Amino acid sequence: MKLDEILHAAGRHKRHNRIGRGTGSGQGKTAGRGTKGYYSRSGAVHRLNYEGGQTTIFARMPKRGFSNAQFSLDYQVVNVSDLEQFPEGARVDAAALHEAGLIEHAGKLLKVLGNGELKRKLTVAAHKFSASAMKKIAEAGGTAELVKA
Repeated sequence: MKLDEILHAAGRHKRHNRIGRGTGSGQGKTAGRGTKGYYSRSGAVHRLNYEGGQTTIFARMPKRGFSNAQFSLDYQVVNVSDLEQFPEGARVDAAALHEAGLIEHAGKLLKVLGNGELKRKLTVAAHKFSASAMKKIAEAGGTAELVKA
């Protein structure tokens, strides 16, 4: 028997404190909840930002400015060098890229960037292309198709 084997099990199964079982237990009467109020009752849930009925700090702060974040378009990005793994003459679209593991979602917007080299003739369908990506696809003998969002 080794010391680490003994210590490994020691204190492992701590018995939970049974509350509300009489004054003799030390946790009787109010069972550690204090007296009266919302949190002394069963089913009391402390909601995030709740300040006891007082107007929350978020509501008291002045709201200023405007954000265009809700109108932004987030593109999934693929480089021309990533397209090299597809066979000659293949049609490369969002579904094919998703299947190859290059993008996470086939249904989201797709943009092709011109980083790297492309030596295969491919038909690439995407929502957006950089100028260098279109040039490299055309130089390889392929075509770049714009897909409507």
